[in-house]
Parts: sequence; C-alpha cells; structure tokens
Amino acid sequence: MKKISEVMGKQQLLPIIQADNEADGVAIARAMSEAGLTTVEVVLRTEHSAKCISAIKAALPHMIVSAGTVIDKASLDAAINAGADFIVTPAVTERLLTMLVASGLPVLPGVSNVSDIVLAREHGFREMKLFPASLSGGAAFLKAVGGLFKDTRFCPTGGVSPDNFNDYLALNNVFAAGGTWVAKPQWVADKQWDLITQACLQV
Repeated sequence: MKKISEVMGKQQLLPIIQADNEADGVAIARAMSEAGLTTVEVVLRTEHSAKCISAIKAALPHMIVSAGTVIDKASLDAAINAGADFIVTPAVTERLLTMLVASGLPVLPGVSNVSDIVLAREHGFREMKLFPASLSGGAAFLKAVGGLFKDTRFCPTGGVSPDNFNDYLALNNVFAAGGTWVAKPQWVADKQWDLITQACLQV
C-alpha cells in the first residue's frame, strides 16, 4: 500500500475542502491548484461531498483528491465510488481498520492517543492523522510519542493554523499538516477564490 507521504510528494499542507455543492468544490480546488497544490481532502460532511470529489477529479484531472471523514462502510463505499485517490478517517476501530485495509486504497487513519496508534500499527499503518490535534496534545504529544514509535509519522489536523503550522512541521515525525484556514467558509460564500489561492501561497 502506497504511503500518503509518497502520494503527496513535497506538499506539506493537506488543505481541507468543505463545499455545499459541486461548483464550489471545483472552484475551491482550482484556487488551491493555482497556488501549486496538487493534493486536497474533501470531507464527507454533506450530501454533495462525494459528488464534489468526482467533479474535482473530472475538472482537474491532475489533482489527487482524498475523501475525509470516512467513519463506516457507507462513507467508505461513497468515497470509493466517487473515485477518491486515498482515504482519511477521524478515528479508528478494529472493524473500520479491517475495511480500510481491504479497500486497497492508501489510507491516513485518524488517531488521538497512544492506544489508537498501536491499533493502527497492528493493521500495518505507519502514517496517521492526529485528530483533533490541538485537543489531543498537539506538538507536545507528537514529540513525546516520537521515541515510542520511531517508524511512525503523522499529519496533524484540527486546530492547525498559520500560528502553529511550522511548529508541527519542525517535528521529525510530522510529514504534513491538514487545515481549513486556507478556505474559510466566508470566502467560499462570497466566492472570493483569490483569497484561497493567496492563503495557500503563504503556507
């Protein structure tokens, strides 16, 4: 199974797209693409989310589009059917991890404590999402577990901002960080796509 860090290449920001319709989803992704980003995460939180994944892949075929907020078989199936390139989860369970492995897709499982990390490792994962990062110990937690899990790397998400983004990336066991601040809901509502591009360029 390909590692998420290999999928993302040199990109260290995993920008999160939340859109109420396909047109906005494509516009957000295009704005991010214009900033040089090639990998995005579309969270499956609305009835149009899966359609956004398909629409972005059709409009911007060079982009790698992941599906976030995968929590069960229904959301995993929706992500796969939409053509997601990889899967991101907010949490892990024995059952969910078994389904994720069986999917054959690259996966970034969400963990929030040491037990979650061990569980994900037992299923073969060595790259994980720390979520919600700010409420799960943040950079201090990742620094603390670095010695325990020397071959495990993380993509913290949840509470990541321009103020702490570089603090996370300074850690040896962090390969990227996810965030929503580069596509604020008000910018999307006002269709200020250029502000999204600018925010991504500043990372």
